Amino acid sequence: MARSRERFLAGESAGPGVRSEILSSWSRCQSLGLLPSLGTTYQGEPDLNTELVHAAQPVLDELAAAIAGTWSTVILTDGEGLVLRCLAGQPQMTRYLDDAGGGAPGFSFHESLAGTTSIGLALVERRTSRVYGHEHFADAWIVQGCVAVPVHDPLSGRIVGIVDLATERSEFTPTLETTARKAVRAIERRLLKQKTDRERALLQAYMQIARQAEAPDFMEGRRYALGTPPEDILTGSDRLLLEEKAAGLIASGRRAAIEVPVSGGRVATLLARPVADACEGVAVEVIVPAGRALFAMEGTPATKPPVPRTDTVGTLGTVELPGARHGPPPEVAAPTAVPAPTAVPAAGESPPQCHRWVLAVGEPGIGRLALTARHRLELLRESSRRIGTTLDVVRTAGELAEVMVENFADAVTVDLYPPVLQGDEPSASDGLLMQRAAVSGADGLPFPGVDEQIDFDPTSPQAQCLASGSPTIEADLKAARCWATHDPIRTAEILDRGVHSLITVPLSARGVALGVASLYRSRRSAPFEDDDVCLAAELVACASLCIDNARRYTREHATALALQRSLLPRDLPEQNALEVAHRYLPAHIAVSGDWFDVIPLSGARVALVVGDVVGHGVHAAATMGRLRTAVQNFSTFELTPDELLTHLDDLVARMAEEESGTDTFIGATCLYGVYDPTTRRCSLARAGHLPPALISRDGTVTFPEVPAAPPLGLGGFPFETVEIELPDTSQLVLYTDGLVEDRERCIETALEELRQTLGHPGRSPEETCQAALAALPSSRPNEDDVTLLVVRPRSLDPSDMACWDDLPLDPAIVSEIRGAVLRQLAHWELEEIGFTTELILSELLTNAIRHATGPVQVRLLRDRTLICEVTDTSSTSPHLRQATTTDEGGRGLFLVAQLAQRWGTRHTPRGKVIWAEQPIPRG
Repeated sequence: MARSRERFLAGESAGPGVRSEILSSWSRCQSLGLLPSLGTTYQGEPDLNTELVHAAQPVLDELAAAIAGTWSTVILTDGEGLVLRCLAGQPQMTRYLDDAGGGAPGFSFHESLAGTTSIGLALVERRTSRVYGHEHFADAWIVQGCVAVPVHDPLSGRIVGIVDLATERSEFTPTLETTARKAVRAIERRLLKQKTDRERALLQAYMQIARQAEAPDFMEGRRYALGTPPEDILTGSDRLLLEEKAAGLIASGRRAAIEVPVSGGRVATLLARPVADACEGVAVEVIVPAGRALFAMEGTPATKPPVPRTDTVGTLGTVELPGARHGPPPEVAAPTAVPAPTAVPAAGESPPQCHRWVLAVGEPGIGRLALTARHRLELLRESSRRIGTTLDVVRTAGELAEVMVENFADAVTVDLYPPVLQGDEPSASDGLLMQRAAVSGADGLPFPGVDEQIDFDPTSPQAQCLASGSPTIEADLKAARCWATHDPIRTAEILDRGVHSLITVPLSARGVALGVASLYRSRRSAPFEDDDVCLAAELVACASLCIDNARRYTREHATALALQRSLLPRDLPEQNALEVAHRYLPAHIAVSGDWFDVIPLSGARVALVVGDVVGHGVHAAATMGRLRTAVQNFSTFELTPDELLTHLDDLVARMAEEESGTDTFIGATCLYGVYDPTTRRCSLARAGHLPPALISRDGTVTFPEVPAAPPLGLGGFPFETVEIELPDTSQLVLYTDGLVEDRERCIETALEELRQTLGHPGRSPEETCQAALAALPSSRPNEDDVTLLVVRPRSLDPSDMACWDDLPLDPAIVSEIRGAVLRQLAHWELEEIGFTTELILSELLTNAIRHATGPVQVRLLRDRTLICEVTDTSSTSPHLRQATTTDEGGRGLFLVAQLAQRWGTRHTPRGKVIWAEQPIPRG
């Protein structure tokens, strides 16, 4: 975020890691000419003798006690961001705020003065806002994490203040936001109590009428109370603003019309009309232009603005409209003090199009209902934003518990069937045995903890709601005996701690029961009511879909991961040329197609492979398996790295042709190398892959210049092989892009950080793997697979090699070489296989003398097997054939194949090598 902020302030793109609301705020601050080093924002002494200050005083006193001794602050501002009260948990925080210039009463946190802060953002966005660290525009606040919650007037619904809680950004926790929300609700309840007796009497009368009303017309009127605007007409901020203004019109109880600027340069019109139904109230209609700005404010008022109709709309000033309660509003003149816009189309123009619907219906003075409805709408909106941010079952259950505790209940537990946590569907055999997935707000309460198994009693509310599929409510837990039958001691202790009411809601999606959510309230809150059950059911229903999506993803992810792991090497083959360590870390989002391999070759050589298939999921894993098998098959032909990649490139192109016409794209990157322990040289080639890292003995890390080539599947591009020397004390690190690539940093920076991580001498390959994975950011789940292969070369000791060079093409030399080989085997104490070695070598050498050209070389290698090699300058490969009884020859290679464990031919730049391997006797 610090780098994103620096780039933005430098006039560059901030990058994808910045939240949209923060980026919009930065842009507004920059357009106002604000600088990160802001000056004073002092606006003069505020009026502290207000309803807000009186209502907030006891709540702020409680907050002051709660933050005492901590590095936290509480700030109360008015509806314009002007500081009214500031409390600090530590005296040093007061000095910090004074130095920063914004903590004392009279200073403003309005965005136009103080830049991007949680308070200013809450006033603009008209909702709870969070700003962390370098998301602040001003340098003075980048050490803080802040959350600001608006305080609404209970009757009009307008924002009258902000409660902001801040602490050091490293100490910011969700508990801070929970505390702020509960404080705001307490302030709003105290504001409601300050209203007149008449308003409270209207509230009581309305609620009594609502409970007693059974007439169909009343219920029909309730259904007509809210309208739904067309899609994509208003933004979320527009809707919140219009709802707030409509609440004010309802509270006024008068016939009126006002204009409200909305996004896109448009102006919406709100029409308030008194209506009479089962009870008297006010209906508010909204008229919104559909396209461009349709209302141009003029300097002189219009004398007769047009009458609003369903197809065209004329704009009215902010006036009271006299007249009857029913029927269209009469034409009225706007007063001179309020300029009226004109919307008269020119001759020949069609009237402008608009959208019109009923926004709200309510009774004047009923503030608590509006306040409750707004809280519930905010809770639903907040839950949709915060629940289901990941595809993790446990995390989603935790998000549900956190949101409910912050806004609805005092303690919440979420219990799921154990198969759900594994991605499966529960079965009838699971009964009522569940596993606790989340618990929140239960500090000091003896609830079972996370991961504990709970077997609910059949008479418990949880079991009853699961059996019926509907929520249950226990308004008085002391009277609910069935709740205490399962664990009387624990439940008695819970009751002693003040828990008094419970709502249980089944978690189910697509007809499958997943678990149960239990919502508790204690002495700090009023008991649950019947209306709360509907809200809890709606919240849990949304969360249930998120949990089910996470469950399905868990199952698919487990399937893809199982396929991926089954296609990766389980145990690396035994070989002496390299000390190998490896790691595979699957992606958090979806399994990718990364793979690695270590393949023994002839002559004690070893092939190293690391690759990455484009895409995620089962298809990528299956493609990876095909490519890994292909590389193993191609390696048996003893191809050079560039030749092998060429064949692999053709294979990927053919696979892409097979998938033509589908949405599946096939591509891959690959790094292939061959290490020869007799020369300590490694041949490397890569196709679209990142270069390997070479760690020298002193810890210096370099990236060998392996020529880059396009990824596999593009075709027509040549690959190039280079050779590097690998000393015995060095390490070669092969990896996939998941280890280094990050959206927030360039690849050069990532490779430099990898260099610093690997640059430590004296490590083993295993320790190097651990260090590389430990350097991955723990706060960010890996979005791609991470594959790591670290090897330390072991050269073949000269005493384990015997070589006879430049042998003439003379059959007489065969007996001489046989004798020399027998003496070498005696020196190695391998006389037991001397006879078979003598036969194999005689056949290979005789075959070279008869059919090959140039000087011949014979080499013996003692490794895990005894390797016999005969090298000549011919490129013609011998072929094994079945000789008939009348043939005089053709049985030599057949004899070699019977005596040797493996044999074959590999081509070199100067000819070929025929080789055969024999197992070395134990001991």
